[in-house]
Amino acid sequence: MYTAIPKSGSPFDASVTQPGLHVWRVEKMNPVPVPKEVQGVFYSGDSYLVLHNGEDEQSHLHLWIGQSSTRDEQGACAVLSTHLNSQLGERPIQYREVQGNESDVFMEYFPHGIKYREGGVESAFHKAQPSVGTGPIPIRKLYQVKGKKNIRAIEQDLSWASFNTGDCFILDLGETIFTWCGKKSNVLERNKAQDLATAIRDSERRGRARVEIVADGDEPAEMIQVLGSKPTLREGSPEEDVMADQTNAGAAVLYKVSDATGRMDLTKMSESSPFSQALLCTDDCFVLDNGQCGKIYVWKGRKASEQERQAALRMAEDFISHMKYSPKTQVEILPQGRESPLFKQFFTSWK
Repeated sequence: MYTAIPKSGSPFDASVTQPGLHVWRVEKMNPVPVPKEVQGVFYSGDSYLVLHNGEDEQSHLHLWIGQSSTRDEQGACAVLSTHLNSQLGERPIQYREVQGNESDVFMEYFPHGIKYREGGVESAFHKAQPSVGTGPIPIRKLYQVKGKKNIRAIEQDLSWASFNTGDCFILDLGETIFTWCGKKSNVLERNKAQDLATAIRDSERRGRARVEIVADGDEPAEMIQVLGSKPTLREGSPEEDVMADQTNAGAAVLYKVSDATGRMDLTKMSESSPFSQALLCTDDCFVLDNGQCGKIYVWKGRKASEQERQAALRMAEDFISHMKYSPKTQVEILPQGRESPLFKQFFTSWK
């Protein structure tokens, strides 16, 4: 049975209504604000809430799930998102984001790209303590920069084995940040990698680092000293552009969802799109299944039961499990009146 959240005090303060980007990491079942200078850095062992309040009360609430986060953390993140959504009057469009498969909407908040780091809460705030006579532990991190429109920097093992000729890499040595460009990488990828290296310098080093661009085959001695002699690198295959495909709309099914029996019941309304908008009844919730193309939508009628509206995320996750879709399937939860253009494309005409 879907149950409503308790009418208790919210763990979020009144600042959540302020415009702009708000990011929290889930720590011991509580939301902990992420400082602005490190927003865009995500630890794979954690779960996060990302809220963007735009103009005209347009709000978007994202649950970001790290690939190594625990079920308890994911569950706490879902509960906290329900609290926050309720505090905001159920106004936000909600998204479930899985590491490595984030939505375009999410990626737009971070124009310099996002960075994945290994570990979780404990490692995130671990301060390098100076050892007696040795000084602080030096910074040595390697990121692989992938993508074209949406850039993701993925932390990799500090080794030549992590490199390939088709991508760009950032070797962060603290005082010097090298942007290494594979011979088969394209101009856009190289520019984005340089932007990200500059963002690391400005946000994490407060501008006190040197950024250098390194061409494949022109590695400086400092890189060789850290990585060792350069071997023959494996060939890389260039990233394919993500193209919007009209066939997406054809691979969609519309279901009505009810919890009247105490469990999620699905009634197939139509298995051929474009759908009629009249199928969406304001008293119910609906799932638009485009899972074969990696995404599902949950539409919440404004007169649907409180239990159903609050349980939309759980409803989506149960649906993904029931359909045996990939755990990385994207989820977009839409309150009535806040439908996105991508959702509307599945209907004959939208009024």
